[in-house]
Amino acid sequence: MSASSGRLRRLSALVRKESFQAIRDPSSILIAFVLPLILLFLFGYGVSLDTTRTRIGLVTEEMTPLTQDLSASFQASRYFDVAMGRDRRLFEEDLVLGKVRGIVVIPADFTTRYTAGNLPDIQVIVDGSDPNTANFVQNYAQGAVANWERQRQADVALRSPAISVEQRFWFNPELTSRNFLVPGSIAIVMTLVGTLLTSLVVAREWERGTMEAMMATPVTAVELLAGKILPYFLLGLTSMTLCVLLAVFLFGVPFRGSVAALYGLSAAFLIPALGQGLLISTATKNQFLASQLALISAFLPAFLLSGFLFEINSMPVVIQWITFIVPARYLIPSLQTVFLAGDIWPMFAQAIGVMLTIGAIMFVLAARSTRKRIG
Repeated sequence: MSASSGRLRRLSALVRKESFQAIRDPSSILIAFVLPLILLFLFGYGVSLDTTRTRIGLVTEEMTPLTQDLSASFQASRYFDVAMGRDRRLFEEDLVLGKVRGIVVIPADFTTRYTAGNLPDIQVIVDGSDPNTANFVQNYAQGAVANWERQRQADVALRSPAISVEQRFWFNPELTSRNFLVPGSIAIVMTLVGTLLTSLVVAREWERGTMEAMMATPVTAVELLAGKILPYFLLGLTSMTLCVLLAVFLFGVPFRGSVAALYGLSAAFLIPALGQGLLISTATKNQFLASQLALISAFLPAFLLSGFLFEINSMPVVIQWITFIVPARYLIPSLQTVFLAGDIWPMFAQAIGVMLTIGAIMFVLAARSTRKRIG
């Protein structure tokens, strides 16, 4: 029997053994299928960056046809749930308690100043403890006033018609946050399946002593690592497929790219994810410590430093440099592009190349660590 056929037989035996072990292990099924479903439903239904129908207090200190017209503009806005009042003190306590997110005050001299051709001031009082909502209330209050002013100019025949600005939003016309949160969450799921699951199952074998027993056989370190990786590689792709089917058919996220691009990107991402899990398990040989390191070094960077929720360009420069070694930084925008825009292969090729490079480094470190600990 040739050496190559012997290596192939040993590798196939290791893959079968690891596959049976993964199927029999409830924790593997939990991490690979149950946990991804929970995360996907959380990001699909529970998390939303869409701010709509924010409750505000609208104070009109004088009742004139002009101020009533402006008040009607706020009430007609689909972004505000308006409570009317004549005194700002009616809403101050509600603002402190969070019952309203802002107070818009139309002053008593609004009509006089507007009729005289001056620019009247409209006061917007917001709760600064929630900067995102505060900015939203401020910006959309200014937008409501600007829309009202443009409408009045259009209704006055003696004035020149206002310039019409037509906005077009490519790829996500409804600006629905679910359409980019759900594809991004698939990368988070694959990080958990790839890194956490691999680090746990291999660390378990170190704890039980079966890893040393296998290394005492003619199996090489590379064959052993490959035999460990292949079943969980397929398990990661299966989990990804389930998430994509739910994203498209349950959450209604459009899928405009190709299946080849989807699986190519996912397969490239699983290489560094699995390699990192192997490296962690080899370095720790303890399930509890391996799980903590996997969460800290893989899940948290994928969640916080990948551009999934926070814009990378707004981070400090030092943190921006750190994000270059986070594989999810390259997968998340690529997945969002596959779903919303389609196939952009120059972008995908660059992302795949970087992820494979990081994965190769991880596997080399894992193989060297394994040989060192056995030797």
